[in-house]
Amino acid sequence: MLRAVPDRDLDAILAGVSRSFYLSLSILPRAVRTQLSVAYLVARAADTIADTHAVRADRRRALLDGLRGAVGDAERARSIAREVGAGLAGSTQVPAERVLLERLGDCLAILGRLSPDDRARTRRVLDALITGMERDLERFPVEEGAAFGLGPRPPRAIASLDELDEHCYLAAGCVGEYWTEMTAAHVPAVAHLGRPDLVARGVRLGKALQLVNVIRDLPADLRAGRCYLPAPLLERNGLAPADLLDPSRRRAARPLLDELRALALAHVDAAWPYVQAIPPTAPRLRLACIWPLWLGLATLARLRVARDPLDPSTVVKVRRREVYRMIAVSSAVVAVGPLLDRAHARRRAAAA
Repeated sequence: MLRAVPDRDLDAILAGVSRSFYLSLSILPRAVRTQLSVAYLVARAADTIADTHAVRADRRRALLDGLRGAVGDAERARSIAREVGAGLAGSTQVPAERVLLERLGDCLAILGRLSPDDRARTRRVLDALITGMERDLERFPVEEGAAFGLGPRPPRAIASLDELDEHCYLAAGCVGEYWTEMTAAHVPAVAHLGRPDLVARGVRLGKALQLVNVIRDLPADLRAGRCYLPAPLLERNGLAPADLLDPSRRRAARPLLDELRALALAHVDAAWPYVQAIPPTAPRLRLACIWPLWLGLATLARLRVARDPLDPSTVVKVRRREVYRMIAVSSAVVAVGPLLDRAHARRRAAAA
């Protein structure tokens, strides 16, 4: 019999695999915190499966498909958890990821005990996230030699801005949608977030965060053969994906990166009214949305001034003291709309 994972154990696993997202999850109201936390952990386990080189790509696809069908199916959950725990947990070099894969069965057991409505919502978001991972496995196939350290493959660019937008939805926009639907269903003070226009803004919030990740992670992704800069934009700037690995050529991509930063800021602007729609009487929910947005803006501000954002040796990271300051400022003004808006405008201006 699988035991339930107490919230304190969830916290320990969450803090190990994602300190930034854990900030938001840690202050959520109890009515939604467990559901969102466990859904995130299962999604993170799926991401670890998709990225591993310990098994072939076709086996990874089979494991992802098995995980997709395990929510609410106790027998499938036990089977996939055993397979992942036995076959993959020992292959990761990250201790927190190893613990997560070993405890995947516990997490799936909790999802199986959710209410039917919550289980259906969770199944939808996990299906979207896993679909995005499967698309990447198809989009960026890994040759066996590259997978086992025998040399990288040249980066391949995605086909269009529409494909980039789909990637951002499947990686994070769907999470904004799920987050919104769950809080609207369980927290009476924000039931109005279930309106279609506000759900759409929740999607834009998720897309904003993913686009920041895309820009920040370009150097690592390029070395892994993945280029999330659309081919038409590269061609318009006279570049091929391989040029982004060339120190003498990659600085020509600055206008393209500026264009993507502007797109990320447009998503931020569309998402801010979503934050404003959360009443001051629900400060924890407001902060849970403000913190990732402001961290995203701080990252964009650092990318804006980076001499060479595509240099693999350039580490673009928000410093811990900056995070603490963000938490302090937001906590002080969260219930005062005009002050909150001014604080947000300053961070938005720094990013632009």
